[in-house]
Amino acid sequence: MAPVLFYFALTQQPLWFIGALVFAEFTDVLDGFLARALNQITEMGSHLDSWGDFVIYSTMAICAWILWPDILQREIVYFTIIVLSFTMPALAGLIKFRKFTSYHTWSVKVAVVVTVISYILLFSGLLDWPFRVAAIFCLYAAIEEIAITLLTRHEHVDVSTVWQALKYNKDNQ
Repeated sequence: MAPVLFYFALTQQPLWFIGALVFAEFTDVLDGFLARALNQITEMGSHLDSWGDFVIYSTMAICAWILWPDILQREIVYFTIIVLSFTMPALAGLIKFRKFTSYHTWSVKVAVVVTVISYILLFSGLLDWPFRVAAIFCLYAAIEEIAITLLTRHEHVDVSTVWQALKYNKDNQ
């Protein structure tokens, strides 16, 4: 969906962009649900999902800047927190494990839902405060993912919380 999102941003079609963004997030949730329901979860699938998520989140940020630069300049602190919240955990994983981590934490799932809703509210001109709240959710999720990376000895996939990472360490002692 990234090329579609870029097309709508570059052709200044914000309503189609938001619709495509909602569709992309819906299919991401559906994909995860179906993988679990059909017992089709694999390490490779988890990694591919994380790469796809990173591409979509990066695309969302770039396209939002193309479509709504005035709004993002006004909300630059919160926008920066959100962007750093998905780039810094990825960077921490690349530095420590030399690979992209695929934790799929509950905090990230909540942060994504809150952020997508806040994007819609912010860019439709309805409310700006949910975007600021989303930045806090994203920051917490990033801190948790970085903590998981720092706490674990080797890369794991599908670590739902920092407590699960601590359990991995305890079990491996």
